[in-house]
Amino acid sequence: MKLNHKTLLVMLGIASLTFTACSSNKSSKQVVYKKVSKPVTKPVTPNQNKTTTVVKPQVTKPQEEIYKVALPEINREFRAAWVATVANINWPSKRTLTTDQQKDEAVKILDMLESNNFNAVIFQVRPSGDALYKSNYEPWSYFLTGEIGKSPYPYYDPLEFWVEEAHKRGLELHVWLNPYRAHHSSGGAVTSQSMVKQAPENVVRLKNGMYWFDPADKRTQNHVSNVVKDIVSRYDIDGVHFDDYFYPYASYNGGADFPDNTTWNQYVKNGGKLARADWRRDNVNYIIERIYREIKAEKPFVKFGISPFGIWKPGYPVGITGSSQYDELYADAKLWLNKGWVDYFSPQLYWPIESKGQPFPKLLEWWKSENTHNRHLWPGLNTVEVKATDRTTEIVNQVKVSNEILDQHPGVIHWSIAGLTKNPSMLSSLKNGPYKSKALVPTMNWIKSAKLDKPKVLVTNQPKDVVVNWKESKSNNISQWVLFARYNDNWETIFLNPHTTYHTVSKSKNGKTLNAVALKGIDRLGNESDYVAERIN
Repeated sequence: MKLNHKTLLVMLGIASLTFTACSSNKSSKQVVYKKVSKPVTKPVTPNQNKTTTVVKPQVTKPQEEIYKVALPEINREFRAAWVATVANINWPSKRTLTTDQQKDEAVKILDMLESNNFNAVIFQVRPSGDALYKSNYEPWSYFLTGEIGKSPYPYYDPLEFWVEEAHKRGLELHVWLNPYRAHHSSGGAVTSQSMVKQAPENVVRLKNGMYWFDPADKRTQNHVSNVVKDIVSRYDIDGVHFDDYFYPYASYNGGADFPDNTTWNQYVKNGGKLARADWRRDNVNYIIERIYREIKAEKPFVKFGISPFGIWKPGYPVGITGSSQYDELYADAKLWLNKGWVDYFSPQLYWPIESKGQPFPKLLEWWKSENTHNRHLWPGLNTVEVKATDRTTEIVNQVKVSNEILDQHPGVIHWSIAGLTKNPSMLSSLKNGPYKSKALVPTMNWIKSAKLDKPKVLVTNQPKDVVVNWKESKSNNISQWVLFARYNDNWETIFLNPHTTYHTVSKSKNGKTLNAVALKGIDRLGNESDYVAERIN
């Protein structure tokens, strides 16, 4: 083909453009790791003016390196103890203690739990229609100051103090309330401040000197609801806990029937069809479901737990003998578990493993078979006075048996803290045995929660250690941080409270060298965030 002048110029232009494009591609590959020394200039054709356009190179930045590691699984087990305030059983030890003495006793209890690898405390804040906190509905407790309605002096809020101190130590705090007891026989004289005088229409007197709210009275039901919602809304608690006192034990009223003729007659008059026993059970069922729903409506992460009497009915399972909570306390605890009206269920299995009429493993297996909603089943153990030749060995073995039966989400609650504080061998045997390493509370996957953000970590190298800092990480819903440190091929797991923002890790330990760290956040339900890891050189 014959080439004229214009054709030749066009072909030369195309060649020039092709060469420039190839050069530009080559340069862009190099700038992934090196700076581009000169900008690339687009060539000018004869028909263009002399103005040139500078084309900025497309520099590809290297992606942020994500260091991946295989972290060990976090140990999970509920380890709790009840702290009873009624009759000054556990705390405060005396009604005459000063504010500082009360705080000192509380701190010693919490320190003991933390150092022995417990992770929760069940604190009694409403022993009998009263309060160990600033209540909007009930008077200050006689067991706190020796006088109903008298606040601590110098003033402080015990519940607020217990919550703050528990969380500092990585412990959950569950408030323990008795829903129906209005006045305890050891609670001093009934004064004008007492709920006995404040709500006389729905309180009855028992023959042993106690007073009881009538569970059938709507005023009782609304009052219990208001008390629970008040606590849940105002305090940073982790759980609400009811024990085994619903309708009172028959012995409290000298064997006589519970004096609820007024509400029963009104029920019959209004056309009620249930038998009296079924009607009583229905009253309790109503409040259990109501409380569970209302807690979740207020704060979904707050757990609801119940520790009923350990036997539902004699003969369940076959061979079991003893009292019937179903018939005596009008507590259909099996129904509550079947319906899933709890987040955890802690039947008081206070008998030895080898008990003839109430063997611990057999009862626990039966309750497990009734756990149709797969809620957490954490039995109560009689750590104080279980009838056994060697109480310490018996309790340690019950913890082990529970872990075997409840292999997915194990846990127990110890009755009470006195079984630990007054028995050093019990504590050492637990810590050297089943509680040898720390554990997180098992998760509750039936409760919805927002996904946690991955932590942001800054690692600073120092001569003998590294400082891991996560101050910029979001921590609104964090209950704990878990830091992992790898020495050679072995991981060490470190639990830290939610207010911690950094931790120093030694570069050498037991002859092994630190080569990686990782961090996870844990939310109020025990859920884990994604981890972030850093290599240590």
